[in-house]
Amino acid sequence: MPEPASAPPTPPVPLAALLADQELGLRQLAGPPAAEGAVVHMVHTSEMADPYPYLLGGELLLSAGVLLNDADRYVSRIVQAGAVALGFGVTPVYDTVPAELVAACERHGLALLEVPPSTTFTAVARAVWRLMAEARHRELRRVTRAQQGLAAAAARPDPVPAVLHQLAVRLEGWAALLGPDGTQLYAAGREPAADVVTDLTRLTRVVSPGTSPRPAPASATATNPGASPRPTPASATDRGAAGHLAAYALGGSQGLVLGLATPAREPGDHTVAGVAVVLLSLLTAAQQGTDASGRSAALVRLLLGAAPGETAPLLGPGPWTVVHARGDRSPFAAAALGAALGSALVDPDADGSVRVLLPADREATAQPGWTLGVSAPAGPDELATADLQAARALRHAVATRKDLVHHRAADPLSLDAARRRLAPLADSPALVETLRTWLSLHGSWDRTANALDVHRNTVRQRIGRCAALLDADLDDVDVRMELWFALRQE
Repeated sequence: MPEPASAPPTPPVPLAALLADQELGLRQLAGPPAAEGAVVHMVHTSEMADPYPYLLGGELLLSAGVLLNDADRYVSRIVQAGAVALGFGVTPVYDTVPAELVAACERHGLALLEVPPSTTFTAVARAVWRLMAEARHRELRRVTRAQQGLAAAAARPDPVPAVLHQLAVRLEGWAALLGPDGTQLYAAGREPAADVVTDLTRLTRVVSPGTSPRPAPASATATNPGASPRPTPASATDRGAAGHLAAYALGGSQGLVLGLATPAREPGDHTVAGVAVVLLSLLTAAQQGTDASGRSAALVRLLLGAAPGETAPLLGPGPWTVVHARGDRSPFAAAALGAALGSALVDPDADGSVRVLLPADREATAQPGWTLGVSAPAGPDELATADLQAARALRHAVATRKDLVHHRAADPLSLDAARRRLAPLADSPALVETLRTWLSLHGSWDRTANALDVHRNTVRQRIGRCAALLDADLDDVDVRMELWFALRQE
């Protein structure tokens, strides 16, 4: 079965599901009950005395306690790293789980599972991957059926209400097409309570281009209905006692928004909603006559020999940003990308790449499933140069495996600018010297360690600290060059 256009993330595994697997024979000895909803995102096996540097969060950590000396510090570091649970194998090092480890897990609130001698760590990991695969398969099937239902609804004589009805059925909630001020244009499903609609209206105003502080579609995520919104891409979510709320800005200039109120949120719901956003954007495009006529006029003038500088004003005031993208080749993918970025000026190519012409006052943000290269702002006569900049930025993004790369113009640093750039490191001469040596040795960990007479892990930690303090991507050759010149100015 092929995956949908934008596949949902792999669902995590409930810890309770692992405990319920009788073949594994796991037994919880300490920590909060698994029934409270703890989920496992991955499995990691480590016999290190301090596995903290190698944990990303969400793990079930498996260990036989080979280097277990200080149980309290060991557990506190695991909790600090964000691990969900500790699976302790009672052989070959220990015959039983140490009492001090049980007490430490209870004290720090970490779920502790006893792994019996008959169960290998590999068997636990395989069980997690199997449960994840089964959950993902179920979610993919649900998303695929939802996509098919939405596409069929879009072909009906009354497509907008039909799509909303299908969406409400698939997500078991309420779906509404809202204006920039929250006015309901169409709705389907059981309407929630008035206070829930009020909260959804607030989210509508966050993402609506007509009311957002920025002209581009914005978004926000809030952990409770009263939280302040934070900008994120073209959608907004909120969670309250009534369930999950979401708002998605439609592509186009009218500020239309899809609002959703659902009792819960499954991993594939965002994908299903994204398909509905694309369909509704296309279905409502006919109402956006001004934009369509402007694009048509610009195209006609170009075909009749007009210069780009003469036709660009028909598309908007400018300046423009060119975005090159590579990723999803499925139907509607290019239109969905344009809608997410807030522009209808989209050019899909036969090789799967996409170009988008974006007003410069709209920020290009990373999009799931896409790799983006973004040019510097350009006027109508500079669009060809901006196109080359975006192409180079995309190649750099692909080479460095980044979701988004902006074009960086060369800008020699003055002494004052260099000092400002390095100011976050001013209080740490060791970090400055490590960064200087590391850059001079072309990023070699071993040669830097030898030059400074420290361990290579110390070099890695210091360089990581430099990157965090400077808010810089040290894998970017342009960033390295900028910092090198700044250090030479000191």
